[in-house]
Amino acid sequence: MDELLELIIPLKSDYMTTVRLATGGACSLAGLNLDDSEDCKVCVTESLLLIMRAGYSRARISFRRGDGLSVRIAGEAAEGGAESSPEDEISCALLGALVENLTMERGDNGVSGVCFRFAV
Repeated sequence: MDELLELIIPLKSDYMTTVRLATGGACSLAGLNLDDSEDCKVCVTESLLLIMRAGYSRARISFRRGDGLSVRIAGEAAEGGAESSPEDEISCALLGALVENLTMERGDNGVSGVCFRFAV
């Protein structure tokens, strides 16, 4: 059975703890083990940082439970961003190392969306 949980948050550091807690809850509901849950929280955080650095002021985070956990993070309300930075390369490398089925969407200023999945 597929179930969807969505959050729309301002891209401010004040909300990162809330997002990590929600991610942990979604991972638990999906039956992920502790290591995968921690990896998923890192991936969500790094994805949000990429989208924030691309100039978005809001993000929509979608968790879909069903034979694991699928996550989609999309930037909303683009305000124009800075040019890509070395931090972007580090975030992309980290995401690539933690998940095998990573999809990144790119906009004019950088990453506009990230999708990945953790299987049970």
